[in-house]
Amino acid sequence: MNNPERGLVLGGKTGLLGQALVSVLANENWTVFAPGREELDIFNSEEIASFVEKKKITHIFNTVAYTRVDQAEEEKELAFQLNRRLPTLLGNVARKKDIYLVHYSTDFVFDGKKNTPYTPQDKTNPLSVYGKSKLEGENSLLDKTWNKLLIIRTAWLFGPNKTNFVARILELAQNKETLNVVHDQVGSPTYTIDLANYTLELIKKAAHGLYHLSNSGQASWCELASEAVKCAGLHCRVNPITSSEYPQKAVRPPYSVLDCSEFIDLTGIKPRPWIQALRDYIFRKQG
Repeated sequence: MNNPERGLVLGGKTGLLGQALVSVLANENWTVFAPGREELDIFNSEEIASFVEKKKITHIFNTVAYTRVDQAEEEKELAFQLNRRLPTLLGNVARKKDIYLVHYSTDFVFDGKKNTPYTPQDKTNPLSVYGKSKLEGENSLLDKTWNKLLIIRTAWLFGPNKTNFVARILELAQNKETLNVVHDQVGSPTYTIDLANYTLELIKKAAHGLYHLSNSGQASWCELASEAVKCAGLHCRVNPITSSEYPQKAVRPPYSVLDCSEFIDLTGIKPRPWIQALRDYIFRKQG
């Protein structure tokens, strides 16, 4: 039986999360469209509205973002264009057409001063241009909310089809005896395939509003790197270092673990541990 759902996945052609979403939605018999920038001008609201109408889109998934955290400190305008202006534009189209908009945000909206997982209700205080631009994108949508708006904050993505932190670590570990990786930033590693599947569970429950969504558990970058190297069977020692030993332009939250209990309460699903997801990713990669 055909599924009536028709999804427009922005970033679905080349993006890390976008490609995972396209794959998961297609497996669930959705009709999925993932046009590239040359096929659809994402900053042209009339073009987006026309595409939505012609293709009878029921859900827009926005996975497009400016994510180069350090570069954003210098390319503020571009960061705000992609992270604030684009979601605002998509929100206007989706609200007028009365269709779903699923928009992804980040743990970087927090300052990391807590030592227990962040809930969607916790006070935001981004420390970087990237975090500020993503928060403004959220706020511009929440200012004119409707019951088909779903904002998902997630973190520390890894997954197939595109370079990511884990893939880069495994690449380096093949040729190096040791790697130095920051150990004083702790967050929620998230497998893009799981995130896409869990997003679908929220949609099935007609969820709207703001949710946190990641794999369960927490890790430092060093722990994530060590586990990845171990899972891949590589012989490279991963040494913990402090953030001050690896200076970067943008300030990162030292602790940004996400509390996903609202997702669990609504769907009855507890996200699987990040270590399990990491093994899946690496075995799939090696296979």
